[in-house]
Amino acid sequence: MNTITVEELKKRIDSGEKINLIDVREPAEYEEYNIGAKLIPLGQIQHMEVEELEPLKDEELIIHCRSGKRSAMACQLLESMGFKNTVNVEGGVLAWLEAFGN
Repeated sequence: MNTITVEELKKRIDSGEKINLIDVREPAEYEEYNIGAKLIPLGQIQHMEVEELEPLKDEELIIHCRSGKRSAMACQLLESMGFKNTVNVEGGVLAWLEAFGN
């Protein structure tokens, strides 16, 4: 698992780069505030329900949550399932809001 800061992530998003951004929070958290990632809750990954991610197995997956803990767990789980390039967003949405506000 690699890591990325919210500043590095925002720079990549702002540049228009196509990235695979995954949010592993719960639907209610996602509805409250999100940065445009695809929602795949951690529980779904824990139950190995990752069919929609299978085509991305060899691509970079940037994964975030509220603070970075659930996304780190998701990265480890995905790597154990053969995903080659997982990246955890340090500090998650909390760091994003602190750096950039709403």
